[in-house]
Amino acid sequence: MSMQAIHVSESGSTSQVLSLTTVPTPKVEAEHDILVRVRGVALNPIDTAMRKHKLNGILGYDGAGEVVAVGPQAQARGFKEGDRVLYAGDITRTGSNAQYQLVDSRIVGRLPAGLKDWAEAAALPLVSLTAWEMFEDHFGLRAGEEKNARETLLIVNGAGGVGTAAIQLARKVFGIKTIIATASRPETVEWVKKLGATHVIDHRKELGPQLKELDLVPSLAFDCHDAATYVPALVPLMGPFGRIGSITNQPYTLSPELARAAFTHALGIHYEFMFARAMWKHDMARQGEILDRVAELTARGELVAGVTRREPFGVKALREGHDLQESGKSYGKIAFELPENLDEE
Repeated sequence: MSMQAIHVSESGSTSQVLSLTTVPTPKVEAEHDILVRVRGVALNPIDTAMRKHKLNGILGYDGAGEVVAVGPQAQARGFKEGDRVLYAGDITRTGSNAQYQLVDSRIVGRLPAGLKDWAEAAALPLVSLTAWEMFEDHFGLRAGEEKNARETLLIVNGAGGVGTAAIQLARKVFGIKTIIATASRPETVEWVKKLGATHVIDHRKELGPQLKELDLVPSLAFDCHDAATYVPALVPLMGPFGRIGSITNQPYTLSPELARAAFTHALGIHYEFMFARAMWKHDMARQGEILDRVAELTARGELVAGVTRREPFGVKALREGHDLQESGKSYGKIAFELPENLDEE
């Protein structure tokens, strides 16, 4: 049995290296695996980053679909054929830009009956997991705790995919009342306000004077753009015992003065990498639990997936999505629904 997939045909910086191929349909062999008929996929910056150096690979790190085969341990955890699921997958395995995908059931969430839109469902996993893990595993927050209301959270690039999820989770799940989001265009300013940001500042300008004008000192800062730029910029702006988190792997350098400021303020500086749990087989089931919760909140209308562009899935549409993702002009999420057969369009 074979399936269609869109893969990286050769190394290259351009989206033109994406092409349609036919490959064998994967089979369930690992005991925790499920085979999913993919119905929706979404794009993230990691898709474009991996495209640039992955030869003959199938990308895609967000997916939603229907279970068609189940391994014994996945079955023991309650998964069965016909289940509707969502997941971000595993960076070390074949991705979701295909008709079928093998996924470890421990990092999979179930879709409730009220969540029927495949593109919306596919747009939730990676960004929601990234934001939730930052708040819980790195910032030490617990959902619904009253003390969270005293935090002042700054989110750099609030209109991006992770920022879109982080603003909503901060307000709706973790109960943070003061949320400062950065945005630089009228449409993105409007977007972050709609999501629940209480204040908006411009990341193209110095952050310090804008925060001073608001008379706000962050206790938490979430960099969703560039650690090399924003970790050093954020250090002198934080209150004592503040925590800075970044989702990008650029190395940052602190001058002696900034290092002293970080030390004397007892700051915590953290990297969040959503794929770490699957990569290192660490507490993997926690991601499934988080996705179950996110899907339920979305089905009840308490969270939105933040899809700002959707297309039927195909080579042309995926190439255009990659180009838009790399342009720096997108906000929210780019998502696709898979037709029965893939084609060049």
